Formats: sequence, structure tokens, C-alpha cells
Amino acid sequence: MIPNRQVICDTLLELAKEDRDIMVLASDSRGSAAMAPFAKAFPEQFVEVGIAEQNIVGIAAGLAHSGKKPFVTSPACFLSMRSIEQIKVDVAYSATNVKLIGISGGISYGALGMSHHSVQDIAVARAIPGLAVILPADRHETKRMTEALAKHEGGVYVRIGRNPVKDVYDNDDFEFVIGKAVTMREGSDVTIIAAGETVRVALDAHAVLQEAEVSCRVINMHTIKPLDEEAVIKAARETGRIITVEEHSIYGGLGAAVAEVVAQHHPVPMRILGIPDEPAIAGKTSEVFNHYGISAGNIKELALEMLGR
Repeated sequence: MIPNRQVICDTLLELAKEDRDIMVLASDSRGSAAMAPFAKAFPEQFVEVGIAEQNIVGIAAGLAHSGKKPFVTSPACFLSMRSIEQIKVDVAYSATNVKLIGISGGISYGALGMSHHSVQDIAVARAIPGLAVILPADRHETKRMTEALAKHEGGVYVRIGRNPVKDVYDNDDFEFVIGKAVTMREGSDVTIIAAGETVRVALDAHAVLQEAEVSCRVINMHTIKPLDEEAVIKAARETGRIITVEEHSIYGGLGAAVAEVVAQHHPVPMRILGIPDEPAIAGKTSEVFNHYGISAGNIKELALEMLGR
């Protein structure tokens, strides 16, 4: 298994050979972002600003105004909170072509606690006009996403985790389309909608629900903004029940985005599974997930409850 952060570096290394406008910026984070190889290979396309997250966004916006294609790599917990005014004004309001890569997002820094967790970032980012929000599920999707970002014009906030994650795709022989959800499994009784690292959890839940003779649809909603409303409405109409799973607060994230669509277009019973209104516990990702029921077993119980079984 390969961490998604390494995949981003490897992909940008290849793209930068042909496109000298691609630049990478780091806030004393080239190690944690796995960008040291890029800095070594393309020193003139790499900018190290030190621990200055607000400045890094402003510098990236300036580079974008100059025709460059900047990729900012910084811990999600700091990039999404400390730099939010610069993201709002310098990137979104100024309509600059900046790609913001929030590394070690969610509860990746598990043992460091609330100061280093980023479980509010999606809520904040999706409320900013003109800013796309993407959470890739595995190394294959991360590669295709990075290639798409290099061609995409406009501000994007991407959140990735720190550790390797199990594959959800067999290979990278597919097209990644920003704003277009992917149906990973078909089903008619209930739909599980997930993003980022929780897509793997959703697929595991599909397996155990299949054993319980429940027909479960799994949707990978890699782009939370712009949300694929058509996929959500279709799932609501065809399965009648929706469970969302996210490595984020239950307020303002994937569940909220899906609920906004469901409530306005085709109301059905929903459950939003994520981090409750409390500082998330400290621990390994698996420990935190299990503590809050972000697991195949708990999703199975939720689905059976919704089905009245």
C-alpha cells in the first residue's frame, strides 16, 4: 500500500516534466507531504515558506496570477483553519487557480488530539463560493485526481490522510471527473455514501450486508462540492434509505451536503455517521473509527434498523 501523499508527489513529478508551470509549495511540510523528491528534482518549481500557512496561500495566489499552477501542501488542520481568510479572499474571491492539498487530514494525527485533527475542514471549505472540495479514496483515485487537477482551472481544496489505505479500485484504468460520483456497488435496499478513507469502510459494510441478504448500493462521493446531486436523488428514489459515512464532524460535511439534497428533492430516511459534537478521542485511525462506530459492523446494524429487521 502507498500513502496518497506519495502518489500526489509521484504524479506531479511526471506532470512537471512536461509542464514547467506546475509548482509545489510547502510550509515546512515537504517531509510529511512526501514532497522531498519533487523539491530535489525541480528546485526552481518548489517554494518552501516555512511555518507560515497564511503566507503560503497568498504566495500561491500570486503565482497563479502570474500564470503558474501552484499546488499548496500543508497539514489540513492548519491549512483549513489558520489560512481560511486567505483561502476565501486570495483563492476563491480572487478566482485564482490554486490547488490546496490538506495533508494528514481527518484524524490522521490521531494521538495528537483536537489541535491536530481536522474534522471541520469540509464544512468550512464547502461554504466558500467557487471552491471545489475533493477527498480521494485510494492511491488509484488520487493519481487520476491529481492529473485532473493539473488540467482544472479554479480553486480546489483536497483532503488526504497520512497513512496508506487499502485499495478500493483494482487499477487506475478509469476517468476521474470532478463533481461526478462513482457507484462502486449496485443495490436496491439501502445506499451507503462515503468519501475519502471511509469508502473502504463502506465497501466492507457492503460485504457483511450481502451476507445478511441486504442489497446495498455504495457510492464514492469523492467530490463533496460540487456534489453529484443526480446520484443522490437517484439513490433516494431507488433505494429509499441512505447512510452517509465520513471522517468529519456530523455537522456540515458529507452527510449535511447529502441531506440538503435529499430534503429538497426526495426525502427519505437518513443516518449520518461521523464524529459527534465533541473533541475526537486520541488514538490510531482504526481505534477512533471503531470508537465512533465508523465500521462495517455498525453500518450493518444501522442498515438493518432502517429496514426494520
